[in-house]
Amino acid sequence: MVFFQTALLAGYAYAHLLQRLPSLRAQVGAHLALLALAALFLPLRISGVFGDPDAAQPALWLLATLAVSIGAPFAVLSATAPLLQAWYARVRAGHADGKNPYVLYAASNLGSFLALLAYPILIEPLASLSGQRLGWSLGYGLFAAMVIGLGLLVWRRREVGAAEPAPLAVSAPIPWREKGMLVLLAAAPSSLMLGVTAHLATDVASAPFLWVIPLALYLLTFVIAFQTRPAVSPVLALSLQGAMAAACAALIAFRTGEWVLVFTVNLAAFFFTALMCHQRLAARRPPPDRLTEFYLLLSLGGVVGGAFNGLIAPMVFNMVWEYPLVLVAAALLRPWSRREIRPWEIMCGVAGVVIAFLGPLSMEAVRYAPDIRAAVPDAQLIRIAQAILGIAAMFAFLVRDRAVMFAVVLGAIVWSGYHLARGYDWALSERSFFGVMRVAQIDDPLMGGPVHVLMHGTTLHGAQAQAAARLCQPTLYYATSTPLGQAMLQTQARHLDGARVGVVGQGSGAMAAYKREQDRLTFFEIDPMVDRLSRDPRWFSFIDGCADGPVRTVIGDARLTMDREPAGSYDLLIIDAFSSDAVPTHLLTVEAIRGYLRLLAPDGVVVLHLSNRNLEITRPAEAAAQALGSPHLHQVYLEKSGQGQMAEASTEALLIGKSEAAVQPYRDDGRWRVLDKTDVRPWTDDYVNLFGSLVRQMRYSR
Repeated sequence: MVFFQTALLAGYAYAHLLQRLPSLRAQVGAHLALLALAALFLPLRISGVFGDPDAAQPALWLLATLAVSIGAPFAVLSATAPLLQAWYARVRAGHADGKNPYVLYAASNLGSFLALLAYPILIEPLASLSGQRLGWSLGYGLFAAMVIGLGLLVWRRREVGAAEPAPLAVSAPIPWREKGMLVLLAAAPSSLMLGVTAHLATDVASAPFLWVIPLALYLLTFVIAFQTRPAVSPVLALSLQGAMAAACAALIAFRTGEWVLVFTVNLAAFFFTALMCHQRLAARRPPPDRLTEFYLLLSLGGVVGGAFNGLIAPMVFNMVWEYPLVLVAAALLRPWSRREIRPWEIMCGVAGVVIAFLGPLSMEAVRYAPDIRAAVPDAQLIRIAQAILGIAAMFAFLVRDRAVMFAVVLGAIVWSGYHLARGYDWALSERSFFGVMRVAQIDDPLMGGPVHVLMHGTTLHGAQAQAAARLCQPTLYYATSTPLGQAMLQTQARHLDGARVGVVGQGSGAMAAYKREQDRLTFFEIDPMVDRLSRDPRWFSFIDGCADGPVRTVIGDARLTMDREPAGSYDLLIIDAFSSDAVPTHLLTVEAIRGYLRLLAPDGVVVLHLSNRNLEITRPAEAAAQALGSPHLHQVYLEKSGQGQMAEASTEALLIGKSEAAVQPYRDDGRWRVLDKTDVRPWTDDYVNLFGSLVRQMRYSR
């Protein structure tokens, strides 16, 4: 997002500078020349000039690679909206529609909205990447032809005594204070779009394509704000923004099971806040001669908001703090009433703050009252806290017309909510480029007491009992009873002199609990923070306490780092990277599995851990094994009750062998079975269909 917003800024800056050419014909000619120059970067491809991704600075590597790969065509294309509006204003000068070319911005964003929805539903499932690249290049050519047509249309229009439309009359410059306000009004929705996406994926309930919803709502607010007759009036939007922002502030800190309610409130608060800001932007639009400057300031705000979330926040915050901070700050962008403050407004503001702080004070008192603490479970305490904050939110809504007071009450509610939630949901929270990792401590009597759990969003990445008797017991998907544990024990039994094992996805390091002195174990992990947490004795000791001998970790993207491993150097590979909502599809393609098989010894096997709540990914994996002609077996293990909450987890896995002999011991084990042949198209580096996996999962879960 930071890259695209920066490229958009570059395109809008170019459109603004192009207006310095007084001749419309010269502007059209210059734009066509740049379109032709940018076509040299087609077809779209990822440049390798910066080498493999840098694990230490992934954000900088990604920005630089995108810039040299697709920056030129995108920047030139992004200039279209302000350029065409500026040309339209000149051609239609003196007509009613020429006074408001900004309405075309609504049409532009409606096109973006429809394209956004079409890509995951239609384009990706129906076309390969190479087909998409070809289609995009042809579409680019068609687009250039349309610009040529518009240029010819402009050149042929004549006014009396003029060869082309005259330049627009120059209006007064935009004051610097107004420029600052325009940037802030654009920055807040940009930041909130990324913030609400990260918050929902991290703290509520991750889901595939979740990012589509906030981005679609973001585009939709532009469509509504720049319409001639908005579907939602600015007055109604302000009122709804006040209500939803207050409700969101009361809920934002809590990981409640009522995820539908939380999703709805957060998305509604984001939508109406973005709509409020964009409607205030639209209301402040300058005369048409300042149009490109207006869009330049708007895009600058987008970059400011995106850079704050994408570059700064992961470095300075250990949680998604940027979302509640900007939600509260956005209250200051509401209109500031100039009428005298009424006594009842002061009373409501004070009451809101006092009630908000009453929650933490009461809960702190309860924490140190053993009798009450024992009688009231944590879930009930959280409900009480939410009710108290809900009352404070009502008072916040009553003072919504007082921007500063409204922001103060919202800030008090948000601070109180996070103060209350802290300690109930996690003991440690850290953040990297790849997301927020948390360690929770739960009490499980069946596992001997406290258990440390590693979480990425709502996905579990390992757990370790802290009781001495169970400290080195593999848990969850890695328990001895699961397909992953079975494969490890089988491999060790076949290689008494030492098994060579590779695991993609380190998590808490639970697989290290199996390591014998003679074994060699290598983790392939993309996030350095995960390696650090799993080796921190305060939280997990599978690697540095339970494993017999050293455990190697290779940091980087597994497809790239595994390519550098010698052929035939592993007896067992476990690919454990598919349990979250954001499946790394490039690790499940025909080419990826071929690479895994290259690394296996003649009797080696690869086990794909395919447990996923949202996507059916077994069929594409099976299809890939079929395409490679490799023997494969499938198992679904259902966890047993009465062993402890984190003792084991239901696990689905697909085992693929280097040879028939490698698979035979698993065929003899009744827990593995042969799947019926599938007609699902295998995923390749050129084709992935995530939407089809989502549909299949929904169909099978009925």
